[in-house]
Amino acid sequence: MNVRVPVVLLDDLRILLLEDEPLIAIDVEQLCTDHGARSVTIVQDLAQVDAGEVRSLFDAAIIDLMLGGHSTLGFAQRLAEQNLPFIIASGHSAREVETLLPGIAIVEKPYSGMDLVEALAAACSRPPRVKPPASP
Repeated sequence: MNVRVPVVLLDDLRILLLEDEPLIAIDVEQLCTDHGARSVTIVQDLAQVDAGEVRSLFDAAIIDLMLGGHSTLGFAQRLAEQNLPFIIASGHSAREVETLLPGIAIVEKPYSGMDLVEALAAACSRPPRVKPPASP
């Protein structure tokens, strides 16, 4: 019998998700928890989060470039200054990101779930590891 054992890429991470599209946010939240994330906090408005506190509350972030019609690029720059691993997941042009935040992974919408998970795991310098099988 061939049993597939899931690969844990986001094991125990506390993830901040900046996403203003509710269906996308719910899908990404489920995707991250399915891959081992401890928690995913969805933020739909930058006024809901203080960039200065992010490092103490989260291990990584997934950022949409536009949140409620406002750019999140300044917020992303503050995360980079704090050395918080993050990726950009957006349907908007990433040219400015490549200039201001070189080396930050950009996952363009529409994206596959695994592309997003693998990009975030790589940003966190986490190699894939196999989840131990459940005890009988």
